Amino acid sequence: MKTWDVIIIGAGIIGLSLAISLRKRGARVLVLERGEPGREASHAAAGMLADHMLETPTALQALATASACLYPEFVHELQDESGVNCDLRDQGTLVFPAPDHLRNFADLELAPLVDLEASLADPTRTAFLLKERSVDPRGLVTAALQAAKHREVDVASGTTVLEVLTSEGRVATVLTERTSYHAPAVVNCAGAWSGQIQPYKFPTRPVKGQMLSVVGEGAKLRHVMRSPEVYLVPRSDGRLLIGATVEEAGYDKRTTADAIQRMHRAAIAMVPVLANAHVLESWAGLRPGTPDDLPILGATSTPGYFVATGHFRDGILLAPITAHVMAQLITGAKPDQDLDPFSSNRFAKAA
Repeated sequence: MKTWDVIIIGAGIIGLSLAISLRKRGARVLVLERGEPGREASHAAAGMLADHMLETPTALQALATASACLYPEFVHELQDESGVNCDLRDQGTLVFPAPDHLRNFADLELAPLVDLEASLADPTRTAFLLKERSVDPRGLVTAALQAAKHREVDVASGTTVLEVLTSEGRVATVLTERTSYHAPAVVNCAGAWSGQIQPYKFPTRPVKGQMLSVVGEGAKLRHVMRSPEVYLVPRSDGRLLIGATVEEAGYDKRTTADAIQRMHRAAIAMVPVLANAHVLESWAGLRPGTPDDLPILGATSTPGYFVATGHFRDGILLAPITAHVMAQLITGAKPDQDLDPFSSNRFAKAA
């Protein structure tokens, strides 16, 4: 019977990246996925790698900065092993702060909008150019899945995990609705579904985000743009993503006409020529939120049971560093980053 060193629950970008990192350290890895790999939050994300200190929670800044620095090599490896283009772009982000947030940007120079994006409705609007990258999450997770399989990671999809069982005080078995799998280490990377796996009730919840994409005249912008009303994320293939809502709607992934139209109108108000672009697609995804909007990372009180979830809006950004530090922890090395602020122990009802 086949055996594994580590079982990862969840085949989003966090779980797949961790599987690859563990394989690099020689571990035999099985990834279990309740649905189709990479088709939940990772598939729905915009892919902004927003690590700037002005917009990142203080507690998350070290992780965000480290992960952003890892991204070029992270993408290079995935593309090299998979042959899939992840569309990593580095033209930067134009941020249009709300008036009451302008003081936070006092040390930055105003962006020359006329030179940067000529199609803006108001080229005199106050904006700042941040040195941030963006990536195509769908390409990224497809590349990660192919790279994981290339490295002989086992992936079992369409199987819902019910419980993590122990034997003699430590992790031993993962019980699914169909069968059971055995390993001395298990990592809960199940995103918005992490809290549904017994025995621990990790306080993750789904936070719905609706988006749309357009293509055609006006959609080929150079920079990511973020304003209080909407954000725009260009892709190199000519698509432009427009997003996103933040909704407490449970596990409902349906789009609503009002939300999609509101974001579309806000995008056109910012870039009027987008009125001529064709709406290509609209969708919704479920971000894994936590009570303090910070991820849950590290070991639990059960030996061999680990958790890497609750990345909220930063799962794509934090994938490289999460994979790196969690692989260190699981294989017995000291993590490069301090994970204490992200311990599940900060929640009274968690492990």
